[in-house]
Amino acid sequence: MVNRLLGKSLLGLLAAGAFAPLAQAADAPALNTGSTAWMVTAAVLVLFMCLPGLALFYGGLVRAKNMLSLFTQCFGIAGLVGVLWVIYGYSMVVDSTGMIEGQVTFNSFVGGLSRAFLAGMTPESLVGDIPEGVFVTFQMTFAIITPALIAGAFAERMKFSAALWFMALWFTLVYAPVAHMVWGGAGALMHNWGVLDFAGGTAVHINAGVAALAACLILGKRKGYQNTPMPAHNLSLTMAGAAMLWVGWFGFNIGSGGGLNGTSGIVMLNTQLGACAGILGWMFTEWFKVGKPSALGLASGALAGLVGITPACAYVGVGGALAIGLLCGVFCYLSVTVLKRRFGYDDSLDVFGLHGIGGMIGAVLTGVFCVPSVGGLVEGVTMGAQVVAQIKGVLLTTVYCFVISWVILKVINAVIGLRADESVEEMGLDLAEHNERAYNH
Repeated sequence: MVNRLLGKSLLGLLAAGAFAPLAQAADAPALNTGSTAWMVTAAVLVLFMCLPGLALFYGGLVRAKNMLSLFTQCFGIAGLVGVLWVIYGYSMVVDSTGMIEGQVTFNSFVGGLSRAFLAGMTPESLVGDIPEGVFVTFQMTFAIITPALIAGAFAERMKFSAALWFMALWFTLVYAPVAHMVWGGAGALMHNWGVLDFAGGTAVHINAGVAALAACLILGKRKGYQNTPMPAHNLSLTMAGAAMLWVGWFGFNIGSGGGLNGTSGIVMLNTQLGACAGILGWMFTEWFKVGKPSALGLASGALAGLVGITPACAYVGVGGALAIGLLCGVFCYLSVTVLKRRFGYDDSLDVFGLHGIGGMIGAVLTGVFCVPSVGGLVEGVTMGAQVVAQIKGVLLTTVYCFVISWVILKVINAVIGLRADESVEEMGLDLAEHNERAYNH
């Protein structure tokens, strides 16, 4: 039996019945002010990853005429998804009605709506030993940053209105069900399979990466792609954004434990090691391939390592963290150079190459390095069986996300159109869509 106490996500605790108003349950855990203070901080750190971290990272990579469009999309997504999360998203992820341990029911795929509009939440409501309001906000930041990641794939060419429609539908039909399947607790589909995903390799990174691939395939290439130079307009902003993402990632990973305990130190160390090893993997591969290491390469390597270690951070030892980070650095570099060039798709800011490929590698390698014989922390599992479970989780997430994302995009394209007009693309989305410029010279 997997020792899930090592890395049980707080969503799993909630689905298992840890939500209990103090006034109604004498044996309910008392509020832990230390864990509460940390979770408030973690929620802020994850929001910091998106705004300003991701917005700066993406914004610096596009041409100056599209800089603000990335910020606009990130802010728009934050507002839209934040409201939808409270109306029904939270309930779709955490509601465990109809779920039975080891059995597959409709609610193994998606939660119900009994917690819509946060029904039943009071100031005394606890999840684990923190206020439910803090937990709701922390998980909201995950729901916000995941669709925001996708925006990098269709940067510089999707209409703002289409982007908002896509994000609303994608959050509803893809993010919430996948998050429920992996973190919904006993009876949830991937939980039944024994999939290990501490902080979002499937629900966040593979989900976002695969949706990004679908989006750039349907939209087509940017005007002038491969014929016109499209250099990043401000790599200093990109590097600053990458650094903010690295800092915020500690809230992302450690916060997924729902508080502070002995595992928190392991998660923190593994997160750091994943980033450091990812830098080395990407840097030396690029150095060998093109003769010079680049600043963007080092930043991308850090993010690749962080993506890879996200599902594994509570389950592997330091050797596993180093291996996962290093391999993600190497193979994510190859995916954004060799793979993208070979298949010819225009993933503007390499969302699939970093998050999709990195998430897949990290998820599968979690099954390799989680076993005690190689320094892992999960008792009672065999490497073969766990790798099979991890592959099943990766395949389900990939196929489900790609198919539903493709359908959503096709429907939006048929109704209002996805792509900005050629004249708008030529002028730049900042001025044409928002009547603003990032720089007034």
